Amino acid sequence: QVQVVESGGGLVQPGGSLRLSCAASGSIFSINEMGWYRQPPGKQRELVARLTSGGSTNYADSVKGRFTISRTNAVKNTVYLQMNSLRPEDTAVYYCNAKVMTYSRNSLSLWGQGTQVTVSS
Repeated sequence: QVQVVESGGGLVQPGGSLRLSCAASGSIFSINEMGWYRQPPGKQRELVARLTSGGSTNYADSVKGRFTISRTNAVKNTVYLQMNSLRPEDTAVYYCNAKVMTYSRNSLSLWGQGTQVTVSS
């Protein structure tokens, strides 16, 4: 079984920071891309940031300069989303996505269960 699990959401005041973590596990041969999406209340899910296996990144315009997606070699198949200068409009359920190839050569797009981020005073 392959899966992704997010952690790190919570309640923070405007201007504060949070770091989200996402770990992919299971029979994963390779990961092509990992990213973060969010779904604000009453709105559609949108891309926040993504990181390819080659190290390329993409960010939504609304988070550029405030959010950073990263990974470390120390922890395999894990990405982080450092969120600084948070605003009330960043309030949403944040989902991790991983595009993987399994050892049985299946290409999968995996979603986590989501983690709530609430920015409020």
